[in-house]
Amino acid sequence: MMSPAWREAVEALSRRKLRTLLTLLGMIFGVGAIVAMQGIGEGSRREALKLVESLGLHNLIVEAKSQDGDALKEARARSIGLTVADARAALDVVPGADRYAAEKRVRRWDVFSDAGRSDAEVSGIGPDYFALASLRMAEGRALDVHDDDSLAAVAVLGAQAAHELFPDGKPLGRLLKVNQAWLRVVGVLADRDLGQDKFEGVALGADSNRVFVPLASARARFRFQPMEDEIDRFLLRLRDADGLAAGAQVLTRVLDQRHAGVGDYRLVVPQQLYRQNQKTQRIFSIVMGSIAGVSLLVGGIGIMNIMLANVLERRREIGLLRAIGARRQDIVHRFLREAVVICASGAAIGLLFGALLAYAIAAFAGWQVAWEPFGIAASVLACLLIGLAFSIYPARQAAALDPIAAIRDE
Repeated sequence: MMSPAWREAVEALSRRKLRTLLTLLGMIFGVGAIVAMQGIGEGSRREALKLVESLGLHNLIVEAKSQDGDALKEARARSIGLTVADARAALDVVPGADRYAAEKRVRRWDVFSDAGRSDAEVSGIGPDYFALASLRMAEGRALDVHDDDSLAAVAVLGAQAAHELFPDGKPLGRLLKVNQAWLRVVGVLADRDLGQDKFEGVALGADSNRVFVPLASARARFRFQPMEDEIDRFLLRLRDADGLAAGAQVLTRVLDQRHAGVGDYRLVVPQQLYRQNQKTQRIFSIVMGSIAGVSLLVGGIGIMNIMLANVLERRREIGLLRAIGARRQDIVHRFLREAVVICASGAAIGLLFGALLAYAIAAFAGWQVAWEPFGIAASVLACLLIGLAFSIYPARQAAALDPIAAIRDE
């Protein structure tokens, strides 16, 4: 139940509806801009974190550079390309490294089963690949060391590849053919929709539409071009993420030495990609926050304007209140209550407007939206504080009026 004092404040503002509405707009746009910025910014941060986690925040990733023709021949004159031996050397030398997983992509021209056909990519992978790439099994089992050692003709399917090859949803134990090799399905990966195929220029796995086979089996069963790299990339996991920068320097020196200084590989540090992305995001947030802050300041000036206008229009009312015993602080509180009503109303409508704006931008741009309660509470508090700060001067002006002069004023 609203107290009489607050009801009077609402009634005083409702008598000047258009002026009050115009004053509210500054607060609505200011709070709305901040809320929308926070929703988009938090969504972007979480999306970036999800994408980086698919690469592995504790990983260092070494990828072979694509070369052909004379450039490839020149490189091979001094370097045999990226190999499993490089990954093993990195595991032995890089401080804090505890696991690695290699990958080799297969040039596929046909992937089919007795129930369907797929355009899935095919990769030979090491036993620890799924763990290092943060991939989980939906059913069946992952590839293991025994599969690699025995050159087993087995495969694990991504969710999309499993659906295309086996529409009935029962892929385990069944056969598929990749190029000239028959493989038996032993597992299916849980679907992981990343929403993007690249992050900061680095290609993501598109693991849903892939067929995974043991690396040794891939090397033995499929054909590769002369002078190709033995592997296309390897992931090296470090126990402590704080050691990634130092580990990257050591890894670069090791590979430079093993490749005789030939730049036929590149090193990717997912943690650095995430920091780079967040630095860009912070710049965006600062710019948007500055614009929203200006909107709030304009809203505060609007509140001061309406309060000063109210003081001029209500001089006789103020004089009568003072004449019947109202103290100066009562007059100040009266006008501050009106300012609080304006600020609270503007903040509430601004929250709704900001949420709608965030989802509209996300739908148009394909971004994500997420909410951080602390940030939203801070924006509402900032709105209230700015509104009150700009209303103190008019309220004090009203309280300072001479009661006799105010009563005589027409």
